[in-house]
Amino acid sequence: MTVRIVRLGSDRFPGEGLRIGTVRRPPRGVKKNEYSSKNFYDVWLPTLAPSAATVKLAQSAKSGREWQRFMKKYRAEMATPESRATLDLLAAFSHQAHFSVGCYCPDESRCHRSVLRALLLARGAKVT
Repeated sequence: MTVRIVRLGSDRFPGEGLRIGTVRRPPRGVKKNEYSSKNFYDVWLPTLAPSAATVKLAQSAKSGREWQRFMKKYRAEMATPESRATLDLLAAFSHQAHFSVGCYCPDESRCHRSVLRALLLARGAKVT
């Protein structure tokens, strides 16, 4: 049993399980009843998405220092009781079922899902 970190809209892996979208907004131009069939997500969980202001920080980050600033702010957002509880729940589920969490960004190293991966691992999640 594991959690996989994925790019939403990408092909699913065999046995991937439930796909959770950790994004602020649903995919543009896609009908709600097609989110799953078009491999975006089965369940939307915006609780684990960066705030709009933090997303802007990430999108405008040109240097490593600016990217570090984004990561620090996103980690602070994930330190709220609601976010911590959600991360703890997903970490626990990773020992019981296969599922994935993701975002639309093409490069995980420049996406909040890289931080999400680290946060889940720190909670003992089984991550693929």
